[in-house]
Amino acid sequence: QVQLVESGGGLVQAGGSLRLSCAASGFTFSRYGMGWFRQAPGKEREFVAAINRSGDATYYTDSVKGRFTISRDNAKNTVYLLMNSLKPGDTAVYSCAAKYSHLPPYDSSSFYDYWGQGTQVTVSS
Repeated sequence: QVQLVESGGGLVQAGGSLRLSCAASGFTFSRYGMGWFRQAPGKEREFVAAINRSGDATYYTDSVKGRFTISRDNAKNTVYLLMNSLKPGDTAVYSCAAKYSHLPPYDSSSFYDYWGQGTQVTVSS
């Protein structure tokens, strides 16, 4: 049974930091690219960051470049999203997703095969 379980969300003040984790099980984690997406109330889901299978290539949406860092530990079947300098506009439910194909694009949700339930991130001003 495939599972992606996110953790690490919460309430933080603007300028603060959070680290999200996504623990994977039920599939061969090292063969999948991983992505983080977010959805704010009343808005469409948007791409945040992605990392390829080996971890040597990363992708970010422009609004988080320089503030967020995606990483993975294939030995622990876990992908992380370190979020620094958080802004109220970052408030959303953050979900991780797994993508079997190693080819781009990584920023389109339609190319991902498995999804987690999400974790809420709220940034207060």
